[in-house]
Amino acid sequence: MEWIGAITAGIMAALGVWMMLDRHLMRVVLGIAVLGNAINLGVLSAGRFAGTEAAFTFAGQTLQNPANPLPQALVLTAIVIGFALFVFALSVLKRTHELHGDKDTDDVSQVTEQPSPDGGEEQDPAGRGQGRQ
Repeated sequence: MEWIGAITAGIMAALGVWMMLDRHLMRVVLGIAVLGNAINLGVLSAGRFAGTEAAFTFAGQTLQNPANPLPQALVLTAIVIGFALFVFALSVLKRTHELHGDKDTDDVSQVTEQPSPDGGEEQDPAGRGQGRQ
């Protein structure tokens, strides 16, 4: 059963990287989410999730093939953090669309590389104003 999880994690990781290489920002955000889920599945499958008994025991009881609770706890924490990252990335994507009107990475990069619109005087590190040269 672990090999199915490993193959699925590999396919999801490849799909996530492929989506992150796209120019459309929505696909980049979805690629980050897919890659995060692939990593979670990889950690879970590496942690032997095919145990036949639960990880907790009662007093005096011994287990033959217990499940490993550590990868499950780590993946549960990573799911919560990954969801928060996904929601934050969607909010940044929404704000980028409101400001620039486009979700293409080249257009957004071109806008952010322009000088500031204020046109004021440049400041030197000492704080004294000096005109543009």
